[in-house]
Amino acid sequence: MTDKKKALAAVREEIDAIDQQIQDLLIRRTEVVEKVRAIKEGETVKIRPSREAEMMYHITARHRGNFPKRELCRIWREIIVATLSFEGPFSVAVVDVDGEPGYWDMARDQYGSFTKMTRFSSGRAVVEAVRSQEASVGIVPWPSRDDPDPWWRYMVSQSPDTPKVIARLPFIPGSNMRGSGIEAAVICPIEQEKTGRDRSMLAVETDTEIGARKIEDALNSAGVSSAFIQNWHDPNRPPGWMYLVEAFGFVDPAGKQFPRFIDAIGKSAQRIIHLGGYGTPLGERDVAPPEGDD
Repeated sequence: MTDKKKALAAVREEIDAIDQQIQDLLIRRTEVVEKVRAIKEGETVKIRPSREAEMMYHITARHRGNFPKRELCRIWREIIVATLSFEGPFSVAVVDVDGEPGYWDMARDQYGSFTKMTRFSSGRAVVEAVRSQEASVGIVPWPSRDDPDPWWRYMVSQSPDTPKVIARLPFIPGSNMRGSGIEAAVICPIEQEKTGRDRSMLAVETDTEIGARKIEDALNSAGVSSAFIQNWHDPNRPPGWMYLVEAFGFVDPAGKQFPRFIDAIGKSAQRIIHLGGYGTPLGERDVAPPEGDD
């Protein structure tokens, strides 16, 4: 055997040893997750999107070396979802809008290569599938102002089984998903938790048109600002106006900001519902090579 072959064989042995250590750590990690499952016993929904987002923020921030951060995040997503699968049943409802394959791709990227996924014909159907727990989470198009029948209006309810927004996709930038420029919301019946990089979703139902400016002023009174406002109007259904509000920051429904917002909207509001929220997706700077690494 030549010196070059000997050197290569030695390096491959080192790689094999590292691979075994990685596998041993995965085995150990799984044993710890089993303890989490025991603690969570009895909980219907075990997913923790805020913790998942925080893990992605942490591993991208501390990473060094030449291994790409995007691929590192993909590995972690598979690990997270694999452990979800043995904490209890886990499945995904995916909207199928005009045969757009990008929503399926985003669902696969976020929730794993082998997770059970089912197509549904509309956003409303996805909401109902998650509400009934036919699916654990749902993937629906990100709200747009020109949607004549927005899915989020079917979530304007205080019933505990009503889904809420828990994530925005794609979470990892640079995916090779089919379709360009599309985004999605993930919905699940759990409350928003703070990550430090948040946006919150609110719904305002009124008996008259109040306009986006009044909502923005009410948000400012609560100490937050709007990122997006969409309205939906049904002239045949009183109260006939609904507004979806995306706000910068974490608006805690049990904190001081939420009642301030309600007070500022005033008596014209029939209902104001916290529709969840999400930790903002990773940006290109998050997944760029660490400074000083080639």
